[in-house]
Amino acid sequence: MTKKKSATAEIDASSTGRADSFWLQIGPLVFLVLIFLLNFISRVIFSPLLPTIEKELAINHGQAGFFFFLISAGYLSGLLGSGFLSSRTNHRQTILLSGTGVGLALFLLSGSSSLWAMRGGLYALGFAAGLYMPSAIATITALVDQRHWGKAIAIHELAPNLAFFTGPFVAELFLTRSTWRAALAVLGLASVLITFAYYRYGRGGRFAGQSPASNAFGVLVRSSAFWIMLILFGMGVSSTVGIYAMLPLYLVSERHVDASWANTVTAFSRSYGPILGVLGGWVSDRLGPKRTMVVSLMVTGLLTLLLGLVSDHWMSAAVIIQPALAVWFFPAGFAALAVLAPPQARNLAVGFTIPFGYLIGGGAIPTFIGVMGDAKLFSLGFVITGILITAGGIIALSLKLPDGGKSAQ
Repeated sequence: MTKKKSATAEIDASSTGRADSFWLQIGPLVFLVLIFLLNFISRVIFSPLLPTIEKELAINHGQAGFFFFLISAGYLSGLLGSGFLSSRTNHRQTILLSGTGVGLALFLLSGSSSLWAMRGGLYALGFAAGLYMPSAIATITALVDQRHWGKAIAIHELAPNLAFFTGPFVAELFLTRSTWRAALAVLGLASVLITFAYYRYGRGGRFAGQSPASNAFGVLVRSSAFWIMLILFGMGVSSTVGIYAMLPLYLVSERHVDASWANTVTAFSRSYGPILGVLGGWVSDRLGPKRTMVVSLMVTGLLTLLLGLVSDHWMSAAVIIQPALAVWFFPAGFAALAVLAPPQARNLAVGFTIPFGYLIGGGAIPTFIGVMGDAKLFSLGFVITGILITAGGIIALSLKLPDGGKSAQ
């Protein structure tokens, strides 16, 4: 009872006296964006590092792709467990444990010398990273007025878009001047430092979340929209993380592109992500989450087909345009989840939707593409993935959200 009161009190307090301007509400998001940036780049950096790690550990494409399955499996476990943790502590402490856990897992990976040690470290990295998102979304939606949720989440989503862009450059910097192990160690240290800075100076999250054992979970699972969102997030993650994870390896081993150029063109394909991601937040607030997700998935699915169909001459162009509207999905997707659940149960909506999204899009899809690569069918793997993403856009048409699928204005 005390936790419920404290949660309501913080949410009510954050709503009282808010300025009409959205820009006066984004200050508290800065720390969360930085934590999420390190959380995300720590996972996606394995994509540009993968060709080097693959050679050092003498593993095949399928085993390399399985790395991302392990990260996603850990991420799923962390997301599922986050509700139990935040309900017994609070969202602020959960974010602290997540950031420090990511740092410690990266230190472990930087010193790993065997395949099994790498696998254990990758699962631990995913688990620690998974604790973050449910508490972050609950904190953001408590700090920012509902009519600005799409924009606020879009600001937060700058982190993965920046991670996609900077990851290959960070990897290239360490690969040319040091080692992939040094890259992981430095990222681990940065994660620990910025997380403690947030805990000391940041705002929000001083309330507990709902446990999966609560009645709120039963309400969620009885909603057909919740199950549709599971599928949509699987396709949304496939269109971004899943494709990105295997793209450099595909370009180097199948299309015979120089490794440095593969990392460079992959990075530039995400260079406009931060701008279009923020634009996607405004689009979501205008058109509604449902319409935005439909457009994002259908356009991105069709563009993903090009990765497997175009000739080598047009491959760089296909890589650059593939994620153009993929970043629109997540501001709309998280806004839709926030609409589906009451304030105290938003961590559950995120905690039970994202895991399956990342298990499918960040784990199963990279593993599938890697296995197709071992069978000399790398291109077909991308074509099939594009078809699945397009199908996700069609499924999104059946989604029913409160207020006709639009956030409250």
